[in-house]
Amino acid sequence: MPQAPRERTPNHLLREMIAASGTSYDTLARAVVRVAAENGEILRTNRSAVAHWVAGTAPGERTTAYLAEALSRRTGRPVTPGQIGLTAAPDPLPSSTGPADEAAALARADIDNRGFLAAAVYTATGASLPLDYDHEPVARLLRTRSGQARAGPADVAVVRQVTRAFGAADEVLGGGHGLSAVAAYLADTAVPLLSARFAGEHARKEAFGAAAEMAWLLGFKHHDLGQEGAAQAYYRTGFQLAAEADPHGHAAWMTRALAHQALAAGHRRQARDLAEASLSRAAGHADQSTRALLHVTHARALAALGERTAAARALLSAEDALAQDGQPQAAYSLLAGPAAGTFASHTARALTEAGNHAGAEARHRSAFASWDQAAFPRVHLLTWTDLGDSLAAQARADEATAAWEHALDMAGQIASARSRAALASVRGQLASYKKRGVPGAAGLEQRMRQAGAW
Repeated sequence: MPQAPRERTPNHLLREMIAASGTSYDTLARAVVRVAAENGEILRTNRSAVAHWVAGTAPGERTTAYLAEALSRRTGRPVTPGQIGLTAAPDPLPSSTGPADEAAALARADIDNRGFLAAAVYTATGASLPLDYDHEPVARLLRTRSGQARAGPADVAVVRQVTRAFGAADEVLGGGHGLSAVAAYLADTAVPLLSARFAGEHARKEAFGAAAEMAWLLGFKHHDLGQEGAAQAYYRTGFQLAAEADPHGHAAWMTRALAHQALAAGHRRQARDLAEASLSRAAGHADQSTRALLHVTHARALAALGERTAAARALLSAEDALAQDGQPQAAYSLLAGPAAGTFASHTARALTEAGNHAGAEARHRSAFASWDQAAFPRVHLLTWTDLGDSLAAQARADEATAAWEHALDMAGQIASARSRAALASVRGQLASYKKRGVPGAAGLEQRMRQAGAW
């Protein structure tokens, strides 16, 4: 006699949490889709799927993480999978007693099981670390961990040389190049150096600064691969390491990295708060070039919020800072490229957010002169794509198509999810141009398909 189908047990915890959040099934479904998109995954979740989860059908492991994050944002407090009656996947992010241990654990995860770390989910709460972080308790703990090995400036200089070398390779070959090698160096050399005996406090802080720069590079590599949860974990750890080295300028720069992530994820107010926190930390401590770049980040966040007047003031502050003579640009901010190029590129994006497409075009064109094409082909690819978007927004279809053609020419062997996403983003506009018979559009669309851009 055939067995009757097993009845599902309704998920009362999930139903109660949804009710407490005041969220409809439809709104929650859209929120889950958004969290997934922030983490590079396209979901088709709808209100029917949420109803099935409440009825007792468990979503997949990553969808469970997205659901918990969506409810965390709706309720304003952390919500774990267990609190909504679901089983959590093993947490790919290490928990530890301090940033040095965490940096080593993250790097070791990159070496031993990168796919596991890549599954980490970007969270809005995770980005807020710099807003209320007190580095003193961590600093006291770290100072008690001096080992017997002695280290000096040469040891720190080698860590920085490795970071610069792999940072340069990253710009040419993409975030996927050398990731395991950098992670191994962080875990096996840079982090153990932090517990060495130094001749003085300055030398010790330099070691933490060098480790923070390497953590930033690993975060940026994951960001370039579209693995935002892993990138966020490295940025957070890098921020804590930087706070031990320099709680002002360097920590402000790492706060900027988290602000850019929040901006890309659509968390505009959080991006603004982080940008303002970075400026507050850096005031009176960072060099003018670094401060200029912090002001540009602030301008981008303000423009994204529609605060155009305030964004314009922030851009003027950035220009004033960049024009001042003073200290050379800090090593930690130089890792992102020359100040003039970074300033031009991000100013163009701020102007795009503000709807000033002609101004954005001018800034994109000026950026080309500041970024050496041989050393920064990925930047040139992204700039050509953005320039094409600015031209398209001004109804200059022929020029936009030509700009995107240049971008595709730069693709080469760059292993970069950002580059692929930039090329894929022009698909709809290019299809429209093809229908209208814009010269070159049909040929470019065919080339894009052949190159695997979509």
